[in-house]
Amino acid sequence: MRFDTIIPCRALQPYIRHFVIFENDVPLHYKVYPAPGLVAGFQYKGLLHRLTEQHNATLTTAGITGITDQYMVFGTNGPIGTVLVYFTETGLAHFTTQPVHELFNQCISLDSLFSAAHLRNTEEQLFSAHTDRQRINIIERFFLARLKDIQTDRLILEAIRMIYDSKGTIRIKELHTKLLISQSPLEKRFRRLVGTSPKKFASIVRFNAVMTTMKEHPSMTSLGFEHEFFDQAHFIHSFKRFTGETPEKFKDSL
Repeated sequence: MRFDTIIPCRALQPYIRHFVIFENDVPLHYKVYPAPGLVAGFQYKGLLHRLTEQHNATLTTAGITGITDQYMVFGTNGPIGTVLVYFTETGLAHFTTQPVHELFNQCISLDSLFSAAHLRNTEEQLFSAHTDRQRINIIERFFLARLKDIQTDRLILEAIRMIYDSKGTIRIKELHTKLLISQSPLEKRFRRLVGTSPKKFASIVRFNAVMTTMKEHPSMTSLGFEHEFFDQAHFIHSFKRFTGETPEKFKDSL
């Protein structure tokens, strides 16, 4: 398996955190856990499937996954080659006018956001590329051509910063008070740009903070209290929604 991270060109860095070249030569099933950002994928080899209890859905070769509040399972039947695009928290809004919250918990084709003809042209170039650098250049050109000259909502950027600074434990009422804005307009602006509500976003940030420190932490009980879960049952329930496993079982698998 290959999972190589590549930083985008300077012009895209405020909107795209990084690219990943993901390749694997054998059939594979894997989980993707909730993260505070959207991810697009361009397959240049093989097909990707989303696996659920009800059915297995073959994804289009160019797709995007919105912010999720639960884990997703993906799989391949053979070799796979993908360029993954990890957007910053408000990054996608600089390439499309579609409200980002419409992608919440969704895996959809990129032709819902961008011209199908332009996507086909980009995919054809990817199929013909031979190196990682060529593939990244193709994807960078695609997004540079769609970059919109708009101002990011500074209040939402400040809300995001405050959530990260608290490791996701900040109370939403505190956000309203410090930002001098009531709940309804904050939530509307936040959901449109980020893809979910401030409360849900904070819970995902907190989950990722737990994941970061879990391996070194001696006790799952103290880990839950450290991240301000009000009791162990709440911690376990939240963690199972995000991973499908209890904290103890997940830690044992690391």
